[in-house]
This record gives sequence, C-alpha cells and structure tokens, in this order.
Amino acid sequence: MEAQNVSIHGHDVSYRGGGSGPVVVLIHGMAGSSVTWEPVLDELTRHCTVIAPDLPGHGDSDKSRGDYSLGAHASSVRDLLLALGHERATIVGQSFGGGVAMQLAYQYPERCERLVLVSSGGLGQEVALLLRALTLPGAEHLMPIACNGRVRDAGAAVTGFLDRLGLRPVPAVAEMWRSFASLSDASTREAFQHTLRSVVDLHGQRVSAADRLYLAADVPTLIVWGDRDPIIPIDHGVAAHEMIPGSRFEVFEGSGHYPHCEQPQRFVDLLVDFVETTSPMAKSELTHRR
Repeated sequence: MEAQNVSIHGHDVSYRGGGSGPVVVLIHGMAGSSVTWEPVLDELTRHCTVIAPDLPGHGDSDKSRGDYSLGAHASSVRDLLLALGHERATIVGQSFGGGVAMQLAYQYPERCERLVLVSSGGLGQEVALLLRALTLPGAEHLMPIACNGRVRDAGAAVTGFLDRLGLRPVPAVAEMWRSFASLSDASTREAFQHTLRSVVDLHGQRVSAADRLYLAADVPTLIVWGDRDPIIPIDHGVAAHEMIPGSRFEVFEGSGHYPHCEQPQRFVDLLVDFVETTSPMAKSELTHRR
C-alpha cells in the first residue's frame, strides 16, 4: 500500500490507508513507521477503512523541532483523523503507539470507539535495558557512530543476499533492524531522542496510565501480547487486563514484541472479530471525565 501525504498545520504527515467500513487507526512504535503494519494492511482493508500514519519525527512525516510528548502525538493522530474526514475510529497502538492510543482515548474520548493495545508501553516501569541506556546524557553523541550509513548499508546488503538465497530474517528481527536503520538519519535520531526521553529514563518507563485505566471501563478494549516479548514484559498486559473491566486479553504464543508481524493472519482475524462483535463506545468528553 503506497504512502500518501497530507499537510496539517503546515507540516507534512505521511500515512498509508485504504479500504471501507469501520475506521481503524494503526499507530506504530518508537523509531518505527507505518511500514510495520504492511503484513496486515491488505487483509485489513477488506474489512475496514484503515489509516496507518507515520507519527511526527518518524518515517516520511516531517521531523521538525517541536513537541514529541505523548499528548502531542495523540493530538497529531486526532488531527489526521479529522483531516481525512473521519470523526471516530478504533484506535490500535503497538509499543510506544499503545501509549499514544491510550493518551488519545483520554484526551479525546469522543474520537475513540474502541481501544487495542499491542505490546503496549505506558503500563508499567520495566522496559529493555538498551532503551534505558539510550536516555543517558551523551547517548545522542554515540548514536551517530552506531547508526551510521555504512552500518545501515551493510545490513541492507546482507538482507538482500539472504533474500536472493531464499532466506528471510524472522519478522521480529526484520522489524528491529528497520527501526535501527531509520536512526542513520540525523533528524530522525533527534526526534527519537526527544520521544524516548519523554517516556523513559534510566530507571525505566516514566509515564504510566495505570492510575487512569479505570476510565477505560466503558471502552471496548483488546490487549494483545507476545509471550516472548523481550522489550516490554507480558506482565504489564496481564495487569492492565485485570484493571480494565470487560477487557479482552490475547496471548500470541511464540511471538515477541511484534505479534502483528510475527502472526499477521491471526492478528487480522482477531482485530476484525473484535471490531465486528463489539459496540463502539458513545461517550462525551465531559461524561468521560466525571
């Protein structure tokens, strides 16, 4: 599915979209892009209207010097939704995108019909050591060395060689490499650092939605996790499920941090079933904050 662009508040926003039916917004993780959803896009558009943006500072969207907080990202997704003529949607977020999805549901509940959290951030303190280390002072000066263009090109050459041999890296490895390779671009690295430090420090995740999860009681909520996630422990998903009455919790056995890439058909079937068998939330912002 080809990327499209729209200008919002003078900034270019890239997104992939198509299909018809209930609107579903797919929000990628940190250092990712809408490309992460490619394994599920074609099949999903048979059932839904799909919008998969590149968040500001990611992918092909503008990487201006500005606000990269959860709230700012949530506002950008809301603005894109309205710019494309859609009032409401099922909001799906993976990893950091899960935190954005929860923030959007909190800030703009009138825009959120359902909430789907995939290996989501923002549900506990624990997170991979590497992400914590990258928040240390001076880390931004080491990243250009580790993520330089020659490393990126070497990785691409190896991937191409394996592809010619009929061998492909497992989806989780391919997705992690794609995220790493994106950081060879200086403006992307800077946006990544601002985004990372807004939610993570040396001790782990700084932002938690745990004290507000009770607000999701009336929002149809699906939580998806791989039981081999090395980035964010599955215990966070278990705890969130217990704190959101009526939520649905699905474990993808054998999957890591990217269940939508590792088991795409199962993910599509699950998401489509969730949309088709639940009624969208209808609640005003004032009622939501009672």
